[in-house]
Amino acid sequence: MTKFDIEVDAAGLHCPLPLLRLKKALKDMRSGEIVCVIATDPAAHLDFGVFIEQAGHKMLAIEKQEERQFFYISKK
Repeated sequence: MTKFDIEVDAAGLHCPLPLLRLKKALKDMRSGEIVCVIATDPAAHLDFGVFIEQAGHKMLAIEKQEERQFFYISKK
């Protein structure tokens, strides 16, 4: 498991709520900090990928455990 500074549990939430939770967390973070977002929405990787690319953040890793996905994102 990747080390992280902040965890956002968006399990059970559907689009666009996981993305909105990620955006809210990033507002309070410093550059270089890592957020771990836990999501069960199968389309979350699409929303996160587009947003991260446009905003300049970096996707460090995506891990899957059963129906849960763990996204590790570094703030620019």
